Amino acid sequence: MRKLFMTTTAAAIALAGAAQAQTMATAGTDLNVRSGPGVQNEVIGSIKSGAEVAVNGCIESANWCEVVAGDLNGWSYGDYLTVKAGDKIEPLYPNRQQIGVTVIEAPAADKAGAGQNAAVGGVTGAAMGALVAGPIGAVAGAALGGTSGAAATEEPDAQVTTYVTQNTVDPVYLEGEVVPGAGIPEDVTLYDIPEYPAYRYAQINGQTVLVNPNDRQIVYIYR
Repeated sequence: MRKLFMTTTAAAIALAGAAQAQTMATAGTDLNVRSGPGVQNEVIGSIKSGAEVAVNGCIESANWCEVVAGDLNGWSYGDYLTVKAGDKIEPLYPNRQQIGVTVIEAPAADKAGAGQNAAVGGVTGAAMGALVAGPIGAVAGAALGGTSGAAATEEPDAQVTTYVTQNTVDPVYLEGEVVPGAGIPEDVTLYDIPEYPAYRYAQINGQTVLVNPNDRQIVYIYR
């Protein structure tokens, strides 16, 4: 009986330690949650801008963190999660050591893809990395630019949605995550929407996006 009690106590302490290892963060923009650490993985949900999430840990070699938001458990891009560091609100991933975020391993099946998503820009405006390996249509050396925190536009007219849904285009995979305000590189083709010159569209990292043709920034994401 005593041995059982000690074992149960040790397990409880271990669970308490795991809970304490979590870091609370806030989504700096509407942010994808993916099934694995990399844009090649499926989007399983999203976190609204300003929502609080628990971060189980981040991969040391790639800008991806495992998050829990309600019943949603998956992976989000670390530059678009913010935390309080001293008196300032800072992006989580570049400040992970100062904050004490737990270092975790990528799932075995995702280690290669996660490694290709290391050290890219985001809310810090840092330089972007290289292309994420993807299907035909990817653009070598290209990456999403811009900063997080941009507000998405209102839902577009039904005619726009119908057109981009029925007229699929070649997918492009770029370094970084698809968020409102992210800039599309000049060498990525944007497609016209007849009678709606205010928009162009593309399929980026597995999602159809509407783009402002003047500044090439994402203004709407079909989730």
